[in-house]
Amino acid sequence: DETGQVNVIVWPSVGEAQRQPLLGATLLTVYGQWQRAGDVMHLVATKLIDHSHLLHGLVSRSRDFR
Repeated sequence: DETGQVNVIVWPSVGEAQRQPLLGATLLTVYGQWQRAGDVMHLVATKLIDHSHLLHGLVSRSRDFR
């Protein structure tokens, strides 16, 4: 996505079946189907995967904005 944001719809049945990644992930991969309503697009989730473990190798610097 050019804006960096995607609207994701997680129906209750998917959320209940995949509760751990939905509530616990810091980095989440979402598989699903695109749905368009006019100019607005949504990704309707069918599968959620927790990829938070991939973030442990990243190094971050201090962000002291003054």
